[in-house]
Amino acid sequence: MHGNRKVNPRALTVRLAACVLLGTVTVLVGCERGSSDGPGPSTTGPGGCPAVHARAQTAVRQAEKSDIPWNGPTSGPTAVSGKTLVYVAQTMTNPGVAGAANGVKDAARVIGWNVRVIDGGGTPAGIQAAMSEALTLRPSGIVIGGFDPDSTSRQVARADAAGIPLVGWHAVAAPGPSRRPPLFSNVTTKVEDVAAISAQWVIAQSNGNAGVVLFSDASIPFARNKAELIRKQLGTCSGVKLLSYENIPIPDASSRTPREVSSLLSRFGSRWTYSVAINDLYFADAAPAFRAAGQKGSGPPFNIGAGDGDPSAFQRIENRQYQAATVPEPLSLQGWQIVDEFNRAFSGRPASGYVAPVHVTTAANSAGATTWDPTGYQEAYRKIWGK
Repeated sequence: MHGNRKVNPRALTVRLAACVLLGTVTVLVGCERGSSDGPGPSTTGPGGCPAVHARAQTAVRQAEKSDIPWNGPTSGPTAVSGKTLVYVAQTMTNPGVAGAANGVKDAARVIGWNVRVIDGGGTPAGIQAAMSEALTLRPSGIVIGGFDPDSTSRQVARADAAGIPLVGWHAVAAPGPSRRPPLFSNVTTKVEDVAAISAQWVIAQSNGNAGVVLFSDASIPFARNKAELIRKQLGTCSGVKLLSYENIPIPDASSRTPREVSSLLSRFGSRWTYSVAINDLYFADAAPAFRAAGQKGSGPPFNIGAGDGDPSAFQRIENRQYQAATVPEPLSLQGWQIVDEFNRAFSGRPASGYVAPVHVTTAANSAGATTWDPTGYQEAYRKIWGK
């Protein structure tokens, strides 16, 4: 529209009427009110994406079902005796890494193996040192616990040359065996499914109308990939706006997250209605900043963790304290699966190929739980191992 063009009163009246009818179409010059970065209602349906919203609702309803029966392996090699595992942890302050480690230790006690956990402390140098220490112990197998194997490529090559099988937990993007890097198997849910359901939860709960902040750790390829998938899924709904992408390394989360949350609240105010984080721990660290700013624990912003599901996350969700939902990894089950994968490797059998389904935990279905796992997995593995 040209600035020097005269508009007669009748034309102005028509324009104003059009603005009333099309008030949600903020791209029209002269009709926009306020910032276009924030969410807005739509006359065409939920947030302007009725079809996407409907699919999201269906997917979330399915994922919120709690009583998921065991659909994993029911046969395999019986227990091999006398084995020792070393679990090299990215950092034991990461609840997912620690939860999977605890699952490995529990399963090892049942199958009759020894386990040692070495904490990499969340730094490249610390993780490399932990891998080197693991190799000096000459274990039967090594777990890559939540870090990129390429960051310890020399140690991985030494393990491979020595015939020490490696099983990853969230080590690479895809579940199952990996040739490069050489992993007998990588235990994880499908990152695509976790990313999709967390974004769909936002779309479903917000009626397709949300201003979202995304928290991730770009130093971890797995987490970086998950965040990009979440971003793309959110982008399928035109009424959902990504306000900010916050890159906060997990080892720095406790110090940086409160400061960043305070800054985000100042920048976006009420436009910030939802958050997605690649790990629940961000919301544990964010809670003091939300509280100091006078935000209600029950939201907004409504926060969902796209991964891990540590016990404190379940407590925050049930108590409605700055977290509304999580997409928990079945951490105990995954620890048992890691042990089973090693047993298959030691027996000369292929990897199981099992991938756990995604689940969404909310206050409505948590019922005092502090973890989530499909029912019957321990009994299934005990039967397989003859224990």
